[in-house]
Amino acid sequence: MAILERIHLAIVRAVDQHGSLTAAAEQLYLTQSALSHSMRKLEDQLGVPVWRREGRSLIPTQAGEYLLAVANRLLPQLALAEERIRQFAQGERGTLRIGMECHPCYQWLLKLVSPYLAAWPDVDVDVKQKFQFGGIGALFGHEIDMLVTPDPLYRSGLHFEPVFDYEQVLVVGPSHPLRQVPFVRPEQLAEETLITYPVATDRLDIYTRFLMPAGISPKRHKPIETTDIMLQMVVSGRGVAALPRWLVDEYATKLDVAPVRLGKQGVPKQIFLGIREADAQIDYVRAFVDLARAHRGENA
Repeated sequence: MAILERIHLAIVRAVDQHGSLTAAAEQLYLTQSALSHSMRKLEDQLGVPVWRREGRSLIPTQAGEYLLAVANRLLPQLALAEERIRQFAQGERGTLRIGMECHPCYQWLLKLVSPYLAAWPDVDVDVKQKFQFGGIGALFGHEIDMLVTPDPLYRSGLHFEPVFDYEQVLVVGPSHPLRQVPFVRPEQLAEETLITYPVATDRLDIYTRFLMPAGISPKRHKPIETTDIMLQMVVSGRGVAALPRWLVDEYATKLDVAPVRLGKQGVPKQIFLGIREADAQIDYVRAFVDLARAHRGENA
């Protein structure tokens, strides 16, 4: 009977990350011969090779690809479990790892981090901003403990809590004619340059909830990474943007920009915190959700 051990998964993952048995052995503090022997024994037991050689490269077989997927899913969970158990044993609490799935959510999050750290001095906060609608996998993979997102994808084993209500609005500069209207209609953006964060249009509310239902496209769509540059472009008359009203109101104190409602009814939105259901009773995780919910409605 074949026995698949944690070291086998670690080897498969290390070879994928570092490109060779030699580099993987160094990373895992093994000799290359010990690593090779361990994998040959596993392949003999499984009756299938894990890699095939192409020149100097090791290419995963179908079995190897499957083992790599298992390794990428299980090893972070095992590492987290060991760290949590160690924290329990030493009376510690650890680190709350928060993933960000939207650009303006970061400014909202900053309002919560300071009071949270003050209330929980034995908990650190680590914020990861690399996720662009990929945070669900990071939650399941235990890369993060909490996901901040305006677009929850409900899955078994996850819980999403709405913690902040806001309105998505159009942002215009000082001399833009739409600045004087009570609300903007979709057709009024047909000749505009629309500036947004670099996200696919099918995940942008101004497209999915405002422009597309009316069959309208802007004259030009310009993605920009940072809020500050985006709003400088708006001020200089290079286009209009779509942002949360609370964020526009904050910038309006230093830049001559103004929010305009998208349609007569507006585009209401929420920020959600997503956590694993299994972590719902961890005190410092629950405390962050409770703190965020207590601030719900501020700056909406």
